[in-house]
Amino acid sequence: MNKKLILSLLALAGVPALLMAADDARLLRFPATNGNEIVFSYAGDLYKVPVNGGEAQRLTSHVGYEMFPRFSPDGKTIAFTGQYDGNTEVFTMPSTGGEPLRVTYTATNSRDDLGDRMGPNNIVLTWTPDGNKIVYRNRISTGFDGKLYTVDKDGGLSEVIPLPEGGFCSYSPDGKQLAYNRVMREFRTWKYYKGGMADDVWIYNPEKQSVENITNNPAQDIIPMWIGDEIFYLSDRDRTMNIFVYNTKTKQTTKVTNFTEYDVKFPSANGNTIVFENGGYIYKMDATAKKPEKVDIRLASDNIYARSEIKDGAKYITEASISPDGERIVVTSRGEVFNLPVDKGVTKNITRSPGQHDREA
Repeated sequence: MNKKLILSLLALAGVPALLMAADDARLLRFPATNGNEIVFSYAGDLYKVPVNGGEAQRLTSHVGYEMFPRFSPDGKTIAFTGQYDGNTEVFTMPSTGGEPLRVTYTATNSRDDLGDRMGPNNIVLTWTPDGNKIVYRNRISTGFDGKLYTVDKDGGLSEVIPLPEGGFCSYSPDGKQLAYNRVMREFRTWKYYKGGMADDVWIYNPEKQSVENITNNPAQDIIPMWIGDEIFYLSDRDRTMNIFVYNTKTKQTTKVTNFTEYDVKFPSANGNTIVFENGGYIYKMDATAKKPEKVDIRLASDNIYARSEIKDGAKYITEASISPDGERIVVTSRGEVFNLPVDKGVTKNITRSPGQHDREA
Protein backbone atom coordinates (compact mmCIF):
# COMPACT_ATOMS: atom_id res chain seq x y z
CA MET A 1 0.00 0.00 0.00
CA ASN A 2 3.02 2.32 0.16
CA LYS A 3 3.35 2.16 -3.60
CA LYS A 4 3.24 5.59 -5.29
CA LEU A 5 0.10 5.77 -7.39
CA ILE A 6 0.51 7.63 -10.68
CA LEU A 7 -2.41 8.00 -13.00
CA SER A 8 -2.10 9.59 -16.42
CA LEU A 9 -5.31 10.92 -17.86
CA LEU A 10 -6.47 13.34 -20.51
CA ALA A 11 -7.97 16.58 -19.22
CA LEU A 12 -10.98 16.55 -21.50
CA ALA A 13 -13.09 19.18 -19.76
CA GLY A 14 -12.30 21.77 -22.45
CA VAL A 15 -13.33 19.64 -25.44
CA PRO A 16 -17.03 20.54 -25.59
CA ALA A 17 -16.17 24.25 -25.39
CA LEU A 18 -13.65 23.83 -28.22
CA LEU A 19 -16.18 22.15 -30.46
CA MET A 20 -18.74 24.85 -29.74
CA ALA A 21 -16.20 27.63 -30.33
CA ALA A 22 -15.88 26.56 -33.97
CA ASP A 23 -19.50 27.66 -34.48
CA ASP A 24 -19.88 30.66 -32.17
CA ALA A 25 -16.81 32.05 -30.43
CA ARG A 26 -17.18 33.40 -26.90
CA LEU A 27 -15.04 35.07 -24.23
CA LEU A 28 -14.10 37.78 -26.73
CA ARG A 29 -12.82 40.92 -25.03
CA PHE A 30 -11.87 44.59 -25.48
CA PRO A 31 -13.30 45.15 -28.98
CA ALA A 32 -12.48 48.15 -31.16
CA THR A 33 -13.52 49.11 -34.67
CA ASN A 34 -12.54 51.24 -37.63
CA GLY A 35 -16.06 51.00 -39.03
CA ASN A 36 -15.25 48.16 -41.41
CA GLU A 37 -13.46 45.73 -39.11
CA ILE A 38 -13.44 44.75 -35.45
CA VAL A 39 -10.28 43.87 -33.58
CA PHE A 40 -10.57 42.09 -30.22
CA SER A 41 -8.63 40.05 -27.70
CA TYR A 42 -9.18 36.32 -27.22
CA ALA A 43 -7.08 34.12 -24.92
CA GLY A 44 -4.51 36.92 -24.73
CA ASP A 45 -4.07 37.37 -28.50
CA LEU A 46 -5.50 39.89 -30.95
CA TYR A 47 -7.87 38.89 -33.74
CA LYS A 48 -9.56 40.85 -36.51
CA VAL A 49 -12.91 40.18 -38.16
CA PRO A 50 -15.19 42.06 -40.62
CA VAL A 51 -17.67 44.28 -38.80
CA ASN A 52 -20.52 42.02 -39.96
CA GLY A 53 -18.83 38.92 -38.55
CA GLY A 54 -17.28 35.79 -40.02
CA GLU A 55 -13.95 34.01 -39.65
CA ALA A 56 -11.52 35.99 -37.51
CA GLN A 57 -7.90 36.50 -38.54
CA ARG A 58 -5.28 36.07 -35.84
CA LEU A 59 -2.91 39.04 -35.56
CA THR A 60 -0.67 38.13 -32.60
CA SER A 61 0.62 34.92 -31.02
CA HIS A 62 2.88 35.99 -28.16
CA VAL A 63 2.64 34.10 -24.83
CA GLY A 64 1.92 37.38 -22.99
CA TYR A 65 -1.31 39.31 -23.15
CA GLU A 66 -2.19 41.58 -26.05
CA MET A 67 -5.23 43.65 -25.16
CA PHE A 68 -7.06 46.99 -25.47
CA PRO A 69 -6.52 47.45 -29.22
CA ARG A 70 -7.52 50.77 -30.77
CA PHE A 71 -7.58 51.60 -34.49
CA SER A 72 -5.96 54.85 -35.57
CA PRO A 73 -8.37 57.42 -37.09
CA ASP A 74 -7.33 56.36 -40.61
CA GLY A 75 -7.81 52.69 -39.69
CA LYS A 76 -4.34 51.65 -40.85
CA THR A 77 -2.65 51.14 -37.47
CA ILE A 78 -3.62 49.36 -34.28
CA ALA A 79 -2.29 50.58 -30.95
CA PHE A 80 -2.56 48.06 -28.12
CA THR A 81 -1.28 47.10 -24.70
CA GLY A 82 1.16 44.18 -24.83
CA GLN A 83 3.71 42.22 -22.81
CA TYR A 84 6.33 41.36 -25.41
CA ASP A 85 9.28 42.48 -23.30
CA GLY A 86 8.07 41.65 -19.79
CA ASN A 87 6.58 44.99 -18.82
CA THR A 88 3.08 45.83 -19.93
CA GLU A 89 3.66 48.58 -22.51
CA VAL A 90 2.08 50.35 -25.49
CA PHE A 91 2.74 48.88 -28.94
CA THR A 92 1.55 49.53 -32.48
CA MET A 93 1.23 47.29 -35.51
CA PRO A 94 -0.24 47.59 -39.02
CA SER A 95 -3.95 46.76 -39.04
CA THR A 96 -3.15 44.08 -41.63
CA GLY A 97 -0.77 42.40 -39.15
CA GLY A 98 2.98 42.54 -38.78
CA GLU A 99 5.81 43.13 -36.36
CA PRO A 100 4.82 45.17 -33.28
CA LEU A 101 6.62 48.43 -32.50
CA ARG A 102 7.12 49.28 -28.84
CA VAL A 103 6.38 52.98 -28.22
CA THR A 104 6.54 53.33 -24.40
CA TYR A 105 9.19 52.52 -21.81
CA THR A 106 7.86 52.90 -18.28
CA ALA A 107 8.80 51.83 -14.77
CA THR A 108 7.67 48.42 -13.58
CA ASN A 109 4.49 48.41 -11.52
CA SER A 110 4.34 45.72 -8.84
CA ARG A 111 0.64 45.17 -9.54
CA ASP A 112 0.60 44.82 -13.30
CA ASP A 113 -1.77 42.03 -14.22
CA LEU A 114 -5.01 41.71 -16.16
CA GLY A 115 -6.55 39.78 -13.27
CA ASP A 116 -5.71 42.41 -10.68
CA ARG A 117 -8.65 44.45 -9.39
CA MET A 118 -6.76 47.61 -10.44
CA GLY A 119 -6.30 46.31 -13.98
CA PRO A 120 -3.04 46.20 -15.95
CA ASN A 121 -0.71 49.13 -16.47
CA ASN A 122 -0.42 51.31 -19.59
CA ILE A 123 -3.89 50.65 -20.97
CA VAL A 124 -4.35 52.08 -24.47
CA LEU A 125 -7.46 54.28 -24.38
CA THR A 126 -7.70 56.18 -27.65
CA TRP A 127 -5.85 58.17 -30.32
CA THR A 128 -5.76 61.92 -30.69
CA PRO A 129 -8.14 62.97 -33.51
CA ASP A 130 -5.23 63.89 -35.80
CA GLY A 131 -3.89 60.34 -35.57
CA ASN A 132 -0.42 61.41 -34.46
CA LYS A 133 -0.52 60.37 -30.80
CA ILE A 134 -1.81 57.54 -28.63
CA VAL A 135 -3.47 58.21 -25.28
CA TYR A 136 -2.80 55.70 -22.52
CA ARG A 137 -3.31 55.46 -18.79
CA ASN A 138 -0.29 54.80 -16.60
CA ARG A 139 -0.99 53.62 -13.06
CA ILE A 140 1.30 55.59 -10.77
CA SER A 141 0.84 53.50 -7.63
CA THR A 142 -0.50 50.19 -6.36
CA GLY A 143 -3.94 51.76 -5.96
CA PHE A 144 -6.59 53.11 -8.31
CA ASP A 145 -4.67 56.29 -9.10
CA GLY A 146 -3.53 56.82 -12.65
CA LYS A 147 -2.62 59.61 -15.05
CA LEU A 148 -3.28 60.10 -18.73
CA TYR A 149 -0.33 60.39 -21.11
CA THR A 150 0.13 60.83 -24.83
CA VAL A 151 2.96 59.33 -26.85
CA ASP A 152 3.87 59.73 -30.51
CA LYS A 153 2.76 56.82 -32.68
CA ASP A 154 6.42 56.24 -33.59
CA GLY A 155 7.59 56.32 -29.95
CA GLY A 156 9.51 58.87 -27.93
CA LEU A 157 8.98 60.71 -24.66
CA SER A 158 5.47 60.64 -23.26
CA GLU A 159 3.66 63.83 -22.24
CA VAL A 160 1.21 63.97 -19.35
CA ILE A 161 -2.26 65.40 -19.87
CA PRO A 162 -2.49 68.03 -17.11
CA LEU A 163 -5.20 66.41 -15.00
CA PRO A 164 -4.76 65.20 -11.40
CA GLU A 165 -5.90 61.70 -12.37
CA GLY A 166 -7.53 59.98 -15.29
CA GLY A 167 -9.02 56.81 -16.74
CA PHE A 168 -11.05 55.97 -19.83
CA CYS A 169 -11.44 58.95 -22.13
CA SER A 170 -12.61 60.20 -25.51
CA TYR A 171 -11.90 63.38 -27.48
CA SER A 172 -14.60 65.62 -28.89
CA PRO A 173 -14.83 65.41 -32.70
CA ASP A 174 -12.90 68.70 -33.06
CA GLY A 175 -10.22 67.51 -30.64
CA LYS A 176 -10.59 70.55 -28.38
CA GLN A 177 -12.17 68.83 -25.37
CA LEU A 178 -11.79 65.51 -23.57
CA ALA A 179 -14.49 63.45 -21.87
CA TYR A 180 -12.85 61.33 -19.20
CA ASN A 181 -13.14 59.32 -16.00
CA ARG A 182 -11.06 60.19 -12.98
CA VAL A 183 -10.80 56.71 -11.48
CA MET A 184 -9.99 53.40 -13.20
CA ARG A 185 -12.41 50.99 -11.55
CA GLU A 186 -13.72 48.79 -14.34
CA PHE A 187 -11.57 45.93 -13.01
CA ARG A 188 -13.11 46.29 -9.56
CA THR A 189 -14.41 43.37 -7.51
CA TRP A 190 -17.24 45.54 -6.15
CA LYS A 191 -20.69 45.54 -7.72
CA TYR A 192 -23.26 48.32 -7.43
CA TYR A 193 -20.85 50.50 -5.47
CA LYS A 194 -22.17 53.96 -4.59
CA GLY A 195 -19.74 56.14 -2.72
CA GLY A 196 -16.80 58.49 -2.94
CA MET A 197 -14.97 56.42 -5.55
CA ALA A 198 -17.97 55.92 -7.83
CA ASP A 199 -16.92 57.41 -11.14
CA ASP A 200 -18.51 60.18 -13.18
CA VAL A 201 -17.90 61.44 -16.70
CA TRP A 202 -16.16 64.81 -16.80
CA ILE A 203 -15.40 67.13 -19.70
CA TYR A 204 -11.97 68.75 -19.70
CA ASN A 205 -11.57 71.97 -21.68
CA PRO A 206 -7.84 72.82 -22.01
CA GLU A 207 -8.52 76.27 -23.46
CA LYS A 208 -10.72 77.30 -20.55
CA GLN A 209 -8.74 75.22 -18.03
CA SER A 210 -12.02 73.85 -16.74
CA VAL A 211 -13.70 70.52 -15.97
CA GLU A 212 -17.44 69.81 -15.90
CA ASN A 213 -19.25 66.82 -14.38
CA ILE A 214 -21.91 65.76 -16.89
CA THR A 215 -23.27 62.68 -15.08
CA ASN A 216 -23.19 63.55 -11.37
CA ASN A 217 -24.80 60.24 -10.40
CA PRO A 218 -24.05 58.06 -7.35
CA ALA A 219 -23.66 54.98 -9.57
CA GLN A 220 -20.76 54.06 -11.83
CA ASP A 221 -20.65 56.14 -15.03
CA ILE A 222 -17.64 55.03 -17.07
CA ILE A 223 -15.96 54.74 -20.48
CA PRO A 224 -17.18 57.83 -22.37
CA MET A 225 -17.38 57.79 -26.17
CA TRP A 226 -17.88 61.20 -27.83
CA ILE A 227 -19.78 60.94 -31.12
CA GLY A 228 -21.06 64.16 -32.71
CA ASP A 229 -23.08 66.09 -30.11
CA GLU A 230 -23.54 63.00 -27.91
CA ILE A 231 -21.40 61.29 -25.29
CA PHE A 232 -22.17 57.60 -24.82
CA TYR A 233 -21.03 55.85 -21.64
CA LEU A 234 -21.71 52.89 -19.35
CA SER A 235 -23.75 53.16 -16.16
CA ASP A 236 -25.05 50.66 -13.60
CA ARG A 237 -27.63 53.07 -12.19
CA ASP A 238 -30.28 50.45 -13.09
CA ARG A 239 -28.17 47.64 -11.55
CA THR A 240 -27.06 46.00 -14.82
CA MET A 241 -24.37 47.96 -16.67
CA ASN A 242 -25.85 49.41 -19.86
CA ILE A 243 -25.07 52.16 -22.35
CA PHE A 244 -26.52 55.63 -21.73
CA VAL A 245 -26.10 58.78 -23.79
CA TYR A 246 -25.74 62.44 -22.82
CA ASN A 247 -26.59 65.14 -25.35
CA THR A 248 -24.17 68.05 -25.07
CA LYS A 249 -26.72 70.45 -26.59
CA THR A 250 -29.88 69.57 -24.66
CA LYS A 251 -28.07 68.32 -21.52
CA GLN A 252 -30.47 65.35 -21.47
CA THR A 253 -29.52 61.76 -20.61
CA THR A 254 -31.18 58.71 -22.19
CA LYS A 255 -30.77 54.97 -21.66
CA VAL A 256 -29.73 53.25 -24.89
CA THR A 257 -29.37 49.49 -24.25
CA ASN A 258 -31.45 47.25 -22.00
CA PHE A 259 -29.41 44.15 -21.23
CA THR A 260 -30.63 42.43 -18.06
CA GLU A 261 -28.55 39.24 -17.75
CA TYR A 262 -24.95 40.45 -18.24
CA ASP A 263 -23.23 43.81 -17.95
CA VAL A 264 -22.13 45.65 -21.07
CA LYS A 265 -18.32 45.69 -20.88
CA PHE A 266 -15.48 47.69 -22.44
CA PRO A 267 -17.20 49.56 -25.28
CA SER A 268 -15.29 51.66 -27.79
CA ALA A 269 -16.26 53.72 -30.79
CA ASN A 270 -14.90 54.88 -34.12
CA GLY A 271 -16.91 57.16 -36.36
CA ASN A 272 -20.57 56.32 -35.85
CA THR A 273 -20.02 52.70 -34.79
CA ILE A 274 -19.86 51.44 -31.20
CA VAL A 275 -18.68 47.92 -30.33
CA PHE A 276 -18.81 46.26 -26.93
CA GLU A 277 -18.84 42.92 -25.17
CA ASN A 278 -21.77 41.32 -23.37
CA GLY A 279 -21.83 37.82 -21.97
CA GLY A 280 -18.58 37.04 -23.78
CA TYR A 281 -19.99 37.97 -27.19
CA ILE A 282 -19.28 41.08 -29.25
CA TYR A 283 -22.02 43.48 -30.30
CA LYS A 284 -22.03 46.44 -32.68
CA MET A 285 -24.34 49.44 -32.63
CA ASP A 286 -24.90 52.40 -34.90
CA ALA A 287 -24.84 55.56 -32.78
CA THR A 288 -27.81 57.00 -34.65
CA ALA A 289 -30.08 53.94 -34.79
CA LYS A 290 -29.05 52.89 -31.26
CA LYS A 291 -30.00 49.23 -31.84
CA PRO A 292 -27.31 46.71 -30.78
CA GLU A 293 -26.63 43.68 -32.99
CA LYS A 294 -24.66 40.59 -32.02
CA VAL A 295 -21.67 39.93 -34.28
CA ASP A 296 -21.29 36.23 -35.10
CA ILE A 297 -17.59 35.38 -35.01
CA ARG A 298 -15.77 32.13 -35.76
CA LEU A 299 -12.22 31.38 -34.64
CA ALA A 300 -9.51 29.17 -36.07
CA SER A 301 -6.95 28.86 -33.27
CA ASP A 302 -4.68 26.26 -31.70
CA ASN A 303 -6.30 27.13 -28.32
CA ILE A 304 -3.17 26.25 -26.37
CA TYR A 305 -4.80 26.98 -23.02
CA ALA A 306 -7.95 24.94 -23.71
CA ARG A 307 -6.61 21.89 -25.55
CA SER A 308 -6.44 18.43 -24.01
CA GLU A 309 -3.28 17.68 -22.05
CA ILE A 310 -1.68 14.96 -19.94
CA LYS A 311 -2.04 15.35 -16.17
CA ASP A 312 -0.55 13.40 -13.27
CA GLY A 313 -3.74 12.06 -11.71
CA ALA A 314 -1.97 11.22 -8.42
CA LYS A 315 -1.97 14.94 -7.62
CA TYR A 316 -5.76 15.19 -7.90
CA ILE A 317 -7.03 12.15 -5.95
CA THR A 318 -10.17 12.95 -3.96
CA GLU A 319 -11.38 9.46 -2.98
CA ALA A 320 -9.95 5.92 -2.71
CA SER A 321 -11.49 2.58 -1.72
CA ILE A 322 -9.96 -0.93 -1.63
CA SER A 323 -11.70 -4.00 -3.07
CA PRO A 324 -13.01 -6.76 -0.72
CA ASP A 325 -10.16 -9.10 -1.65
CA GLY A 326 -7.57 -6.34 -1.15
CA GLU A 327 -6.07 -6.74 -4.62
CA ARG A 328 -7.38 -3.61 -6.34
CA ILE A 329 -8.26 -0.01 -5.49
CA VAL A 330 -10.88 2.30 -6.97
CA VAL A 331 -9.69 5.92 -7.11
CA THR A 332 -11.46 9.17 -8.03
CA SER A 333 -9.27 11.78 -9.70
CA ARG A 334 -10.17 14.86 -11.76
CA GLY A 335 -13.77 13.76 -12.11
CA GLU A 336 -12.97 10.27 -13.41
CA VAL A 337 -13.03 6.87 -11.66
CA PHE A 338 -10.04 4.55 -12.03
CA ASN A 339 -9.64 0.88 -11.13
CA LEU A 340 -5.97 0.02 -10.46
CA PRO A 341 -4.00 -2.84 -8.89
CA VAL A 342 -2.45 -2.67 -5.44
CA ASP A 343 0.75 -4.25 -6.79
CA LYS A 344 1.02 -4.87 -10.53
CA GLY A 345 -1.41 -4.81 -13.41
CA VAL A 346 -3.50 -2.59 -15.64
CA THR A 347 -5.03 0.74 -14.64
CA LYS A 348 -8.53 1.23 -16.11
CA ASN A 349 -10.56 4.39 -16.48
CA ILE A 350 -14.02 2.95 -15.85
CA THR A 351 -16.12 6.09 -16.38
CA ARG A 352 -14.59 8.08 -19.28
CA SER A 353 -17.09 10.90 -18.94
CA PRO A 354 -15.65 14.22 -20.13
CA GLY A 355 -17.96 17.06 -19.28
CA GLN A 356 -19.23 15.29 -16.17
CA HIS A 357 -17.75 15.14 -12.65
CA ASP A 358 -17.67 11.64 -11.13
CA ARG A 359 -16.71 11.41 -7.45
CA GLU A 360 -16.70 9.38 -4.22
CA ALA A 361 -16.30 5.95 -5.84
